[in-house]
Amino acid sequence: MAKSEGYDVRMVYSPLDAVQLAHKNPDREVVFFAVGFETTAPANAMAVTLARQQRIDNFSVLVSHVLVPPAIESILSSPDSQVDGFLAAGHVCTIMGTSEYVPLVEKHRVPIVVTGFEPLDILQGVYLCVKQLEEGRASLENQYARSVRQEGNESALERMREVFQVVHRSWRGIGEIPQSGLALTPAFAEFDAESRFQVDSIEAHESTECISGDILLGMKKPQECPAYGTRCTPEHPLGATMVSSEGACAAYYRYRGAKPDN
Repeated sequence: MAKSEGYDVRMVYSPLDAVQLAHKNPDREVVFFAVGFETTAPANAMAVTLARQQRIDNFSVLVSHVLVPPAIESILSSPDSQVDGFLAAGHVCTIMGTSEYVPLVEKHRVPIVVTGFEPLDILQGVYLCVKQLEEGRASLENQYARSVRQEGNESALERMREVFQVVHRSWRGIGEIPQSGLALTPAFAEFDAESRFQVDSIEAHESTECISGDILLGMKKPQECPAYGTRCTPEHPLGATMVSSEGACAAYYRYRGAKPDN
């Protein structure tokens, strides 16, 4: 929408590309939208560090990073949750390691299997999770051992700790989850777009028709939503589970179609 109104909005393949844009255009403010889970945080932290090293003062980041373990804790702590097990994202654990998931397994007695994204990875991850459930076990298993280590990527973690601090974050469909997001540390506050352009009071309004929260809790399936496939599609999503191509509603729409279950 902003681009259609004449604003300069560009897609870049790396946050470092945004730093270079700022370097080449010193008379323009360049804001990079730093969004994603722990996977993308190290590269975004590196971009901020590089901008400081090169003294690029027209570059800033709008940080919207979220953390996976607090979201799992929020779901499992809900009295309405019907989730029996999790496939933990292998790309996140490649950065963060697996240690944060152990307390979740021990506290809630729910199996968590770290899984890659190839079809065989996911199939084996589902098998390992179901096997635990059938055997009455709950443990952390690492199906994606070729990439994930318990300690994670120390270099990436060090860069993240230098640039970011953990903060509360609001999640679409769930609400605010304590200590579930990242923001710039005071040492890098000069690169904070929210402060620079005074946009920290902006709030996103969610559709009251969307039931993505119930879907995330395992209470309902996507096709039980009255808006599914009609007023809510991947082209015109109402909630988080349809916005993301990896979301449950988007997956249902792609593989099961727009018609509700009989």
